[in-house]
Amino acid sequence: MTAGTLVLLRHARTAFNAALRLQGQSDIPLDDVGRWQAEQGAKALASAHRATRVVTSDLGRAADTARAYGAAVGVEPTYDARLRERSFGEWEGLTGDEIAVRWPEQHAAWRAGEEPTRAGAEAKVDVAARMLAAVTEHADALEREDTLVVVSHGAAITLAVTALLGLDPAAWRGISGLHNVHWSHLHRSAPAAVPAWRLVAHNVGAGFPLDEWNAGPDWNLEPVSA
Repeated sequence: MTAGTLVLLRHARTAFNAALRLQGQSDIPLDDVGRWQAEQGAKALASAHRATRVVTSDLGRAADTARAYGAAVGVEPTYDARLRERSFGEWEGLTGDEIAVRWPEQHAAWRAGEEPTRAGAEAKVDVAARMLAAVTEHADALEREDTLVVVSHGAAITLAVTALLGLDPAAWRGISGLHNVHWSHLHRSAPAAVPAWRLVAHNVGAGFPLDEWNAGPDWNLEPVSA
């Protein structure tokens, strides 16, 4: 058997997210806004999907997000390093502008959808393969009425969804990335159907306007005058 419902949840915000720095597999913790997002996102996701099993990347930002959701539904997360973000090699910790200055040709190729292999980045097909293997393994351990929630990272989730829909992760770029603590929702197809999963919803979150979500709980506070 296999889980009938799959939810892929992106982690909450970090200081690197706020500064638009490429994180990759650098283990950057949640910032104050991220911890608030994890709490609010956990409540929203729990109201829509109550997981039978929660599996998370072992990187701290994903693990902390998973623990917030797990606490909301009474499920202890398990950890799987195959759910880590795509590695970006020498580019990790840099902004897009910094990458463009130091690797102009590679940056331009990356923005066009090609692989920045000279920077030591992990190939998209390799990320998709490990994500697909992990999701399939954990889903296959459950029953049709069960829900699997997987907590991972932006690029990794996009590539996972692409692979789950039977598309080419090396060439197909038709799925947008997720905002922090937003999720993709898939249902298992009928036996022998192709592809094995159907995308039901994508980039779903707690319902805050995006500017408020990114600003955190103090978004509506007036400046204090001296």
